[in-house]
Amino acid sequence: MALRDKQVANLWLADELWKLGAIQFGDFTIGNNTVNSPVYINLRLLISNPQALQRAADVMWNEVCTLQSMRQPRIQAYDLVAGVPFGGLHLATAFSLRSGTPMTYLHPPKGGPRTIIEGNYSPGQTVLIIDDLITGGRSILHTAQRLEEDNLIVEDALVLLDRQHGAHERLKQRGINLESILTLESVLHYLGSSRKISEEWYHKSLEYLGKPRSGA
Repeated sequence: MALRDKQVANLWLADELWKLGAIQFGDFTIGNNTVNSPVYINLRLLISNPQALQRAADVMWNEVCTLQSMRQPRIQAYDLVAGVPFGGLHLATAFSLRSGTPMTYLHPPKGGPRTIIEGNYSPGQTVLIIDDLITGGRSILHTAQRLEEDNLIVEDALVLLDRQHGAHERLKQRGINLESILTLESVLHYLGSSRKISEEWYHKSLEYLGKPRSGA
């Protein structure tokens, strides 16, 4: 399936997030990567709809299977999945249950200097990192670095939504391939074309992404 077709097929997720109130418009500054953004997406609200969370896990699992079945696989074989705290934990758990893959995650240090890796693992195993949303890629890179310190291998990361703030290239420079189910641009196109948001917010959000203006 072509990238555009895949994005269209997964727009049910954008609609569900809209219904949950997970997509908001205004002026948002969150951390160092999201500054004065006109759009904020809270994917953690997926836990409020178990059916949507389960469907998201199904989509992620099917996407992984598809990418692995290619003549030149875009996701490599893996032994474990690692959820990125905190937004990626519920998705990684759902994905683990759907795929039957053991899970691990990072836990803040309990009085010690290093972050603890929860779950059973062995040096040399390959880990697929899962997160709900990616902006600059800092959280995934931090997770990958900590896993690699214990001789685990990270080749791929999977997210539900890519905010398209350069994370793909940053991860690529570290040797990590990033795959996403949706991009922020595709979500905005859906909300604009279905008249769920005004043309003002639609164009303002696209301009924030550095995308050319087009009719809603």
